[in-house]
Amino acid sequence: MSHTEDEDDPFPVDDCLFTETFSLESVYTLMGEEVKIRQLFGADLGVAAPVWEAALHLCRYLEDQSVELRGKRLIELGAGTGVVGIVAARLGAEVTLTDLPLALPQLDANVSANKPSSGWPSLPPTVLPLSWGEDHMNFSSDWDLVLCADIIYLPETYLPLVETLAHLCGKGAAAYLSSKMRDEHETAAFYEKHLPSRFNVELVHRDDKQNNNIYRASLRTGQ
Repeated sequence: MSHTEDEDDPFPVDDCLFTETFSLESVYTLMGEEVKIRQLFGADLGVAAPVWEAALHLCRYLEDQSVELRGKRLIELGAGTGVVGIVAARLGAEVTLTDLPLALPQLDANVSANKPSSGWPSLPPTVLPLSWGEDHMNFSSDWDLVLCADIIYLPETYLPLVETLAHLCGKGAAAYLSSKMRDEHETAAFYEKHLPSRFNVELVHRDDKQNNNIYRASLRTGQ
């Protein structure tokens, strides 16, 4: 896994990081695929703008564990820049990228920028709005994989997220969630209390240096 950035310093000198809009393009090599990801930093996008380390950890884990992606139906929640799902699509997965409506233009732009020269090996990634706990029933439960990278940071969203995950995993999908473990956001409580209320949860990877955990979750029978 490697990446290069078009600018040495991705952040403006001004302390108000997201008060002015600016873009940064970074090139990542993940799972053998080189992707160019545009990150649009601005007050509107907020946390949806950057490529978070948890997304890179998830890609590296899927590669290290040789998780089969080709031909799999995959949905990513809180996709942000779309880096995880775009890499999966380039490897042959049938991918749906979801986030709040304000993040969709950035997702669409990154999907377009990363179309392989020979065309997508499966279908082009689909980009759709999804608000957890509100419109999740508009989505199928027939997925193979549900991927989430650094979306556990607002405690008020934890219950609707579990509800959404339970619906999406209703026909046996495995969910992989990669998270920076932040005390101030009660991230551990999500994995120790909220998610286990309906899922079997296993810690499958821990990076002590980056304080990043990856969990595999499967819906419990009868849920």
